[in-house]
Amino acid sequence: MSGQKVVVVGGGLIGLSIARALAGRGVAEVLVLERHSLASGGTGKSSGIVRAHYGVPSLAAMAWRSVPVFEELGDAVGFRQVGYTVIVGEENAEALAANTAMHQGLGIDVDLIDVGKLQSMWPMMNVEDVALVSYEPRGGFADATQLALHYGQQARADGARIRQHAPVARVLTQGDRVSGVELEGGEVVEADVVVVASGWWSAKLMADLGIELPIEAYRSELIIVDAGEPLPDLPVVSDLVSLQYCRLEGAGQFLVGNSDHADFQAKFVDPDRYSNVAGEASIMRYAEKVMHRFPGFPEPAVTHTYAGVYDVPPDWNPVIGPVGAIDGLVLCAGFAGHGFKISPAVGDLVADLVLEGDSTDPDVPASDFRLERFAEGRPLSSLHPYVGAGEMR
Repeated sequence: MSGQKVVVVGGGLIGLSIARALAGRGVAEVLVLERHSLASGGTGKSSGIVRAHYGVPSLAAMAWRSVPVFEELGDAVGFRQVGYTVIVGEENAEALAANTAMHQGLGIDVDLIDVGKLQSMWPMMNVEDVALVSYEPRGGFADATQLALHYGQQARADGARIRQHAPVARVLTQGDRVSGVELEGGEVVEADVVVVASGWWSAKLMADLGIELPIEAYRSELIIVDAGEPLPDLPVVSDLVSLQYCRLEGAGQFLVGNSDHADFQAKFVDPDRYSNVAGEASIMRYAEKVMHRFPGFPEPAVTHTYAGVYDVPPDWNPVIGPVGAIDGLVLCAGFAGHGFKISPAVGDLVADLVLEGDSTDPDVPASDFRLERFAEGRPLSSLHPYVGAGEMR
């Protein structure tokens, strides 16, 4: 059993998964400090999609390693294994085929299917502008808040402690190593290792140590559409033609999110103060895309909207690993909306880094996620990027 004292800053999906992994591997003293209540930040706004489709092999491997966790937990985290599809037009067919082949090389259960097969699964869908489809039968969606709370329960069962409403003001150091954290009320908590996993707020904690974490808070709107009739278990759709993603939400409802980030900088916000509803222009734009792709909905209507905030680094991929010259400091932030589906593997990777000093998974090299890659001009990029879809895939 490890005698290290580990403080995890952040009680969302990522922080709680890390606590779960550390406590489960014998770290005797693990403490999670959450500024508000558990899962109250980005976790509570996640669309909860389970997929392994990434253009970065290490992320695809992490997502694939995580699928069995969702399958094992099932109803406990609201997992519905309806499958996951990526649809593209002619301009992206070659990239989709190359990414699918890369996924298959990692052992991922995925295949290219023809448009007719998609139409048989999704009879309400307009497929006239779809050239090729990739299908993951083990994909689907789940509830991010339920998953986070499950991680918390598991961590506690293995001896970890969790404190809510305990905001961290700064990370403390002695010489060139971490010594603990100071809470906003002045309380000092000693630690041998501090893992900063607090999403958008991680940058401030890093800046106070003289470390630059280049992330932006990017507001993303989602709408809920009532189809006008009950819907069967239909696969999740990542539509890289219309640049939207869609999944079931309840019996006859449909969650629709945006995959068009051309106006990226216009949507930077203060993560503590932003509108939680979609604007009228966004609703009209989303509705137009939905009506184009799903003309088979008998009486579609927008029932409500909400918005979340991504913590986005320059390459839209996370930072996971030791930071700078400060021994005992580990950073885990910048997930840009990817954190939910890879959260089991992220916790395991951080436990590897703390206990072993490196990743133990040959398909998930820790070097991919180094903070230093930005200063070095070596961003983590898709091997086969999609035209128009930016860094999101």
